[in-house]
Amino acid sequence: MAQLMRTSNPVLNQKEFTGYAEIGNRMTVEGTVNKTGLLLLCSIATAAWTWHQFQESHSPAAVMPSLWIGTIGCFICALITTFKKEWAAVTAPMYALLEGLALGGISAMLGLRFPGIAIQSVSLTFGTLLVMLLAYRSGLIPVTQRFRMGIVAATGAIMLVYLLQFVLGFFGVHFSTINGSGPIGIGFSLIIVGIAALNLVLDFDMIATGARMGAPKYMEWYGAFGLMVTLVWLYLEIVRLLSKVRGRD
Repeated sequence: MAQLMRTSNPVLNQKEFTGYAEIGNRMTVEGTVNKTGLLLLCSIATAAWTWHQFQESHSPAAVMPSLWIGTIGCFICALITTFKKEWAAVTAPMYALLEGLALGGISAMLGLRFPGIAIQSVSLTFGTLLVMLLAYRSGLIPVTQRFRMGIVAATGAIMLVYLLQFVLGFFGVHFSTINGSGPIGIGFSLIIVGIAALNLVLDFDMIATGARMGAPKYMEWYGAFGLMVTLVWLYLEIVRLLSKVRGRD
């Protein structure tokens, strides 16, 4: 069973859903879906508020406090939720609200340069979510051990590249080829978007398996939080891809 519970999402992994033998209230897929919807509404609400602030002033300075508070706050909430998953009923909504502040600020500022990019990115993100869910439920994408290992390895490689970029950036070394709007940069972003989308399939499978194993009720919030982490990553990568494509005009 342990081999069936592996995902590249550091939030949703095999250790989070094993070792439960209680017969009380248990996690369900439907409950996790409902809680994911609530988290999405929380993020949309605070993102819309930050967006409105920017639209009124058209100044990045107006949303910078929200952007920094959201970025730092959601990172802290994510860490707490990861290590104290039984607190997820409180920390997951806090994460979603703070994440919305950050995403709203980022999207509003990018929208000033690329009008409509936020709506396009949101539409593509939810469209991808629906397609991946249908592909998983229909069995079109079988979640085999080889598939899991491939996605885990690819996601780890992407995180390593991002870490190297961050560290080497302090020394003036920049990966202009993969970050640019040329064919290589766009191709690189397409690959990352594809891998992020496939991570959704692993998350779906992890949540379904957790429900079958009888995980406790609070794991619905934790599963919803983990799915939100992947969705935020996917959204940011889609925004990055579209900005590269539109930057060529």
